[in-house]
Amino acid sequence: MTLRTTILCAMAAGLLAACASGTRAPIVDRSPGGASPATAARPAAPAPTGPEYYTVKRGDTLYSIALDHGQDYKDIAGWNNIANVNIISVGQVLRVVPPGGPAAAQVGTDSGAVIVRPITPSGGESAPVAAAAPAATGLKNAPNGAKRPYSDEALAQAKREAAGQAAPAAAPAAAVSPPVAVTAATPAVVPAKPDAAKPPVPAAVPEGGDDVAWAWPAGGKVIGQFSDTGTSKGVDIAAKVGDPVLAAGPGRVVYAGQGLRGYGRLIIIKHNNTYLSAYAHNSSLLVKEGQTVTKGQKIAEAGNTDSDIPKLHFEIRRQGKPVDPTKYLPER
Repeated sequence: MTLRTTILCAMAAGLLAACASGTRAPIVDRSPGGASPATAARPAAPAPTGPEYYTVKRGDTLYSIALDHGQDYKDIAGWNNIANVNIISVGQVLRVVPPGGPAAAQVGTDSGAVIVRPITPSGGESAPVAAAAPAATGLKNAPNGAKRPYSDEALAQAKREAAGQAAPAAAPAAAVSPPVAVTAATPAVVPAKPDAAKPPVPAAVPEGGDDVAWAWPAGGKVIGQFSDTGTSKGVDIAAKVGDPVLAAGPGRVVYAGQGLRGYGRLIIIKHNNTYLSAYAHNSSLLVKEGQTVTKGQKIAEAGNTDSDIPKLHFEIRRQGKPVDPTKYLPER
């Protein structure tokens, strides 16, 4: 075997060994949409939780969720960017209270002002004095700000420091009138009458009524009572088809339709941020969503939609929770 033949055989053996090793070069997707190890999918953010959120369950509708939380369904749709109010998904988390509640409206208390409470010579505490914000140099212009115990010497030193920070063009200290201390001997501009310091006692509010002067929505006899167990969320009032249904209080119509199962043709009125009232099983609706109504205004005609007999089913919801209407309505 010649030298050339030996070299060719060695090269062929090396190539066969490389193929048999099974080692492959890593494959990286270089396409624009391809993912690399550095850009692997990150875990989704956890769903928000708390009393201001609600997770959609099977059988829920946006209308029923709004009623159960004392809200207008259009508001909930807006807070959650829902384009079609008829489409929500099981497991979807919805905001059911207005965004930016009291916690979001808090304002920081660090305004830079220093509250100084000097001790009077008699030992009594004078009224709080709001000092100016500290200068850009970081020096405080009051003994408390410099964290020095109060004394006449410390007060004098603080005044000297404040005088040294004044602009050269400022008027001499002698030209400025000293502040006049307000003492108990200073008479008030207008003497208060003895009874003025006592606020009038507010009138008693009827139980559960708050600021809504409730009235009966129909003149028939109560044939179905409210149930604490939730089997009946309101009262049933006997009626004939076509009998007038009246608004139990002033407010705004937030729902008028037939989208809640078991209620038939339904009207919901929002009276304030606390109370809603609902009127179910109507044969016809005489008001539209967004319309403002007055107490005693005819809003519908009684019927038997989604009911075996003609009647008016009436509910009062306090912050979305059903309450016994007979404890709110006047006696008759």
